[in-house]
Amino acid sequence: MLRTRTTPYTAGTPSPTAPRRRRLRTAFLASAASVCLIAASAPAPSPLGIGDRLFPHLGNPGYDVTAYDLAFTYSGNNTKPLPAVTVIEARTTAWLEQFNLDYSHGTVRSVEVDGEPAEFRSAGEDLVVTPAESLPPGIPMRVTVHHDSNPVSTEDQQSGWVRTQDGLAMANQADAGHRVFPGNDHPSDKAMFTIRVTVPDGYTAVANGLPVGETRRAAGSTWTYRTEHPMATELAQVSIGRSSVVRRNGPGGLPVRDVVPTKDRELLEPWLRKTPDQIAWMQEKVGDYPFETYGLLIAEARTGFELETQTLSLFERDLFARSEYPKWYVESIMVHELAHQWFGDSVSPRTWSDLWLNEGHATWYEALYAEEQADRPMEARMKAAYRSSDTWRRAGGPPAAPKAAEPGEKLSIFRPNVYDGSALVLYALREEIGRPAFEQLQRAWVSTHHDGVADTADFERLATEIADRDLSGFFKAWLYAEKTPPMPGHPDWKSTAPAEKTGKRAG
Repeated sequence: MLRTRTTPYTAGTPSPTAPRRRRLRTAFLASAASVCLIAASAPAPSPLGIGDRLFPHLGNPGYDVTAYDLAFTYSGNNTKPLPAVTVIEARTTAWLEQFNLDYSHGTVRSVEVDGEPAEFRSAGEDLVVTPAESLPPGIPMRVTVHHDSNPVSTEDQQSGWVRTQDGLAMANQADAGHRVFPGNDHPSDKAMFTIRVTVPDGYTAVANGLPVGETRRAAGSTWTYRTEHPMATELAQVSIGRSSVVRRNGPGGLPVRDVVPTKDRELLEPWLRKTPDQIAWMQEKVGDYPFETYGLLIAEARTGFELETQTLSLFERDLFARSEYPKWYVESIMVHELAHQWFGDSVSPRTWSDLWLNEGHATWYEALYAEEQADRPMEARMKAAYRSSDTWRRAGGPPAAPKAAEPGEKLSIFRPNVYDGSALVLYALREEIGRPAFEQLQRAWVSTHHDGVADTADFERLATEIADRDLSGFFKAWLYAEKTPPMPGHPDWKSTAPAEKTGKRAG
């Protein structure tokens, strides 16, 4: 998933059966001035969640989202909120007198449920909605939210929008999608997306999926995109800027489209034309590319990371423009985000504790590409990772039980233990079960769980089935132990003991 860039690596309720009442025509009207509307007699609303160990308030019980329709209007000023309409198609899974959406960092103007005005109130980073009539389980519902989407971060909340030199892009991972649009902001609830973006003349808008229409008016244009595969909210992407869309064909005629600042098109072309061959390389390793299109979104912004937003990965311009990054390093980072299209996007994590499956695999193929294309030995990288592994485990937890984020630093779950520390687990697994079984496992994993969600237990079961032997002891030690186990086939490898913390904390 999110790839933090460092210096280049070197080796050194009511009954659900009750009949549904007639839909009321009279409903609560929400204030247009604020998201908060709490009747004096109503109990204070509470944020909910689905119990994710790392992000307990993300996601919501009681419904499954099937589709989002997002509409944004951009004024040409990336410091002003974007008027927006979010339409959520969902199916209830419980009796709902009220339900929560993940949403904050923007003013809500109105909410409708199945065309009827609904009451809404805020609770933490949730929007609590009370429909005009309770909803029984097992029925479709449509929620329409008129709101603003604020691209400016504050001390308390980081927006999911990234402000670029000429517009906006999105970086919603891990928990910022609900700071752009309301929804069920957890990767376990994937849905189809339609995204409409209205921009002034001179701007181009691109989003996940394929274009399905462009409407031009005197005041500007509306661009519409639609996904052909379900997507997690944290993988949504919208690019708005003075951009060029560069198109080419990938393997088998796959549409490849890159979005770049128009002024940098020639500068970036040598990098962009590498993508089709990188897709072909990944397909040889794990099977067909899982989506309808792919491409790079290169933004003039300082983020410190790259991000595998589905079908359109986000990259900083400086990664390609600065001379201190070696060619092999830049290409391997490109492959890292590409590999995520299989590992993390097509196969999404059931919980955020399963992050190691995404980042470990993306780092694995990043390293394997560097080995095969640039003579950077995988074994040397893994031996170096092994030396640091105990330190990483102490700081961030073992790969499949990572520590929670530091207060106020939610991106801090992206520690070395889920990158090279998790790729090290895959290296140990290949040493344990052999290369043929390991490569079979990789292909089976992405084909078995294509367009779905999966967790660590699913991976263990599949590995055990393919290896045809009990691997429970291996996975327990490598994924959950405080100390790094001995490396199969390399008994001489040593992990440096973590340094003891000394001294008193200042203040």
